[in-house]
Amino acid sequence: MTTNSKAARLRELIAQRAIMLPGVPNAAMARQVERAGFDAVYVSGAGMANATAGVPDVGLLSMTEVVTLAGYVANAVTIPAIVDADTGFGGAENVARTIRKLETAGLAGCHIEDQEFPKRCGHLAGKSLVDLADMVGKIKAAVASRRDPNFMIIARTDARAVEDFDRAVERAGEYLAAGADAIFPEALQSLEEFRDFAKEIDAPLLANMTEFGKSPLLTFEQLADFGYRMVIFPQSAFRVSMKASEEFLRALKKSGTQSDWIDKMQTRQELYELLDYDPAAEEWLGLTD
Repeated sequence: MTTNSKAARLRELIAQRAIMLPGVPNAAMARQVERAGFDAVYVSGAGMANATAGVPDVGLLSMTEVVTLAGYVANAVTIPAIVDADTGFGGAENVARTIRKLETAGLAGCHIEDQEFPKRCGHLAGKSLVDLADMVGKIKAAVASRRDPNFMIIARTDARAVEDFDRAVERAGEYLAAGADAIFPEALQSLEEFRDFAKEIDAPLLANMTEFGKSPLLTFEQLADFGYRMVIFPQSAFRVSMKASEEFLRALKKSGTQSDWIDKMQTRQELYELLDYDPAAEEWLGLTD
């Protein structure tokens, strides 16, 4: 599937129904998402920062780093991938460059948020917002710069946590008027707020079901019934894998052997199958010693 057709496919999917997008920090896990049967994948900003760079999600990765890491994911799978583009990595001109780079890297869309830089995780205190006019300018620059009209520009607003629910709705309306294709209301704080936001905003909506945050963990079915078309689970798989590896390392340090964990591991053959790698083909081609 080409870059353009992936972006078009994402739009086709959400026009038909709601979709789940598990979050991944890397391309190998993205392949697992695709193999599990999901229609699209989410490249988590927190995942890239935490898993790849070992830093918190506070805007420390550069545009170049995000484009490179997200590009690995996009090109490892045939399903569409959308990425967290933070604040766009600068002003309107920077946002325009970011969009062009993400398109070239193979992404089907991205979301840009209205926080001031340096940003913070959407479920932490201490956030601040850019002026409405500045965010509107970023959205207009993003829309004008994309080469593929199907590349999805998702405007994220953090106004609920910084100001209030009504202001989040107001900002969302302004972002749609500026040309955003979809809205991501971050850190809504109750089932009723998710429901009421969908009643107020007539556009494709993205819901964030991250754990240990300000939002309740609603089911995909509940959110789809409210009208949300994309539901992301940014760090779920990463958190599960980190908990498992922590337990394994403690056990290894204590026992000095991994033998008791073999049945919990992905086998070498399972990894090769995931990566579409056939060692026998390399031998036939004379690529191995």
